[in-house]
Amino acid sequence: MIYKNLLRPLFFLIDPEKIHHLVFKLIKFSQAIPGAKFITRKMFVVKNEKLERVVFGIKFPNPVGLAAGFDKDAKLYKELSNFGFGFIEIGTITPLAQDGNPLPRMFRLPKDSGLINRMGFNNRGLEGAIERLKNRPKDIIIGGNIGKNKVTPNEEASSDYEKCFEGLFPYVDYFVVNVSSPNTPNLRALQEKAPLMELLNHLQTLNKKKPTSKPILLKIAPDLTNEQLDDIIDIVNETKIAGVIATNTTISREGLTTANSYIDSIGAGGLSGKPLTKRSTEVIKYLADKSNRSFPIIGVGGIHSEQDAIEKINAGASLVQLYTGFIYEGPGLVGRINEQLMLD
Repeated sequence: MIYKNLLRPLFFLIDPEKIHHLVFKLIKFSQAIPGAKFITRKMFVVKNEKLERVVFGIKFPNPVGLAAGFDKDAKLYKELSNFGFGFIEIGTITPLAQDGNPLPRMFRLPKDSGLINRMGFNNRGLEGAIERLKNRPKDIIIGGNIGKNKVTPNEEASSDYEKCFEGLFPYVDYFVVNVSSPNTPNLRALQEKAPLMELLNHLQTLNKKKPTSKPILLKIAPDLTNEQLDDIIDIVNETKIAGVIATNTTISREGLTTANSYIDSIGAGGLSGKPLTKRSTEVIKYLADKSNRSFPIIGVGGIHSEQDAIEKINAGASLVQLYTGFIYEGPGLVGRINEQLMLD
């Protein structure tokens, strides 16, 4: 309640991207204070054997993770783990640093409990992320979300994904191939069956050459048709990747209560938060039912309550991830979901 009644109103007075960086600094500073880590973990971490999940060969302490996009550059994963997340996904990482799209590029929709962003894979690049992951505690499960640089044409995309895969391989527990962001020109074209098969088979070939392979997942858009989702099921089964993350942000603006004039003034970008809740759950259920739950799904999109998370899991998700819900509801949401899961 302190977060929603006091902190969030203050945070929401400041530009979304500016407050994101400010909160990062505050968390970094506060968690360095002696005893702060202990107190934070006491407040937010829920530990219980009932919460443990073994998914694609990894034992997760609980099924609630932090989605990619929040800690893009692996700068805060140690501190964020103190808030009770079972795993943290960094990225999207590209081989070379890039600034992303011009400012402003993140917009709040408070009436809809949503966000629109067109960040454009802004990150400091592969080498910096590797350095920050070299000394990571082994008890923090890290996913590496990888993408291509904006200037790399789709025909050469495999090279960018390969560089990120090889560079991050010693330092992450699983990989996520991101071809579903709406904010990099032509990226979503890689979701078509032929180029996607080629990309995933290439990464799986590299994966099989390792002494021990690591799970590779595919992050998909919520805007895919049922026919395209059928293709995704075929692709997962044929390439033998570990699973799917459903879903990324949507380009749809259906059902919003925010004024159309404001939505139009924002322009392009991916919508996340509560407006995505229903559609992402529909995608999870469709994939789980049509595939006979033959592969794990990480459910993400519009989780703002314990019930939202449970609906994702009942629909077929093995794990869930937060992003916009974490911003709107605060860090207490992680623990509340885990406490409810212990009761179910």
